[in-house]
Amino acid sequence: QVQLVESGGGLVQAGGSLRLSCTASGRAFSTMGWFRQAQGKSREFVAGMRRSGGSTYYADSVKGRFTISRDNAKNTVYLQMNSLKPEDTAVYYCAGGPNDYNYWGQGTQVTVSS
Repeated sequence: QVQLVESGGGLVQAGGSLRLSCTASGRAFSTMGWFRQAQGKSREFVAGMRRSGGSTYYADSVKGRFTISRDNAKNTVYLQMNSLKPEDTAVYYCAGGPNDYNYWGQGTQVTVSS
């Protein structure tokens, strides 16, 4: 009954912002993060963090623009995306697990228009 559900995707103009949310049900995860896959491209890591320590990790392409955070009480992870670029257009996937990314959400489409 483990399930991860993303929300918050949509269409936004370049320079705009979106906030993605992902809630994991069934169990708590020590590691949670975000990946994305653009059309015709391979999946890439976007951002991640662990439950303890407060460390966050970002792909170079999103540093300074995206912020990952989580609410452990709600078992929810967020991705605040600012200064969006057309290159950010992709399906964004939430992932989590006891240590690495064992479970995956179904994805939410983010489209950034020029």
